[in-house]
Amino acid sequence: MKEIVINAQRREIIGKRVKSMRREGQLPAVLYGRNIEAIPIMFDYHETSRVIDRLSASTLVVIEIDGESHYSLVREKQRDVIRGNLLHVDFQAVSLSEKVRAEAVVELVGESQSIKDLGGVIIVNNETLEVEALPRELPDRIEVDISALKEIGDAIYVRDLELAGDVSILVDEDEPIVLATLPTIEAEPEEEEVEEEEILEGAEPEVIEKGKVEEEEAAKE
Repeated sequence: MKEIVINAQRREIIGKRVKSMRREGQLPAVLYGRNIEAIPIMFDYHETSRVIDRLSASTLVVIEIDGESHYSLVREKQRDVIRGNLLHVDFQAVSLSEKVRAEAVVELVGESQSIKDLGGVIIVNNETLEVEALPRELPDRIEVDISALKEIGDAIYVRDLELAGDVSILVDEDEPIVLATLPTIEAEPEEEEVEEEEILEGAEPEVIEKGKVEEEEAAKE
C-alpha cells in the first residue's frame, strides 16, 4: 500500500488561542510518542482535512515536520458537534519494529442470501475490532464477507476471519461479528376500552361549558 504522507508545521500557539488559527485555515494537532516529546503541530486545513478525515485508527500515516518523517496513527479526532468539521487531531508516533494495538473498522462485503431471499436483516455486533501487529501490517479495515450468511440465524464469528500477515485480533474468538435475523415488528399499543356506562355515569361537563351555563343563568336573573 502506498504510504500516506502529510506535511505539517510546528506551531507556537497553544491553548484557547488556537481558535485564531482555525479562522486562518489551519488545523491544530499534536504528535506524541514514547520516544519523542509532544510536538504541537498544524496543517493547512484545505489541503489535508479530507485526507485526515478518511484516516482510520489503524491507518499508518507519515507526518513530515521540518524534513523529519514520523510514522504515526490517529488516536483522537475532535469535531465541531454541529458542523462536524475537524477541530483538533492527536497522532501517536510509532516504531516500525514494535507491535502496536489499534481499532480496525469492520467493513461488510458481498451479498447475503438470507437478506435477498428470506427477508432477513443483518445485525452488526462489532463495528471495530482491536488488533495487534507491526505498524506496516495493521489492516486499514477488516472485510467481512456476508455471503456466508445463507440462513436466518447464521453468524460470522471472530474465529472465522483470516487476516493477512502476522495480525492478532484481541477479541474473544467466539464473539459474533454479524448475525442474520428476522426484522422485529413492533406491536401497536392497544387502546384502552372504556365502557359507555362508565362515561355516562362519571362524565361531567367541561369547565368551559359549565361557564356558559352559569352565564346563561346569570343573564336570566
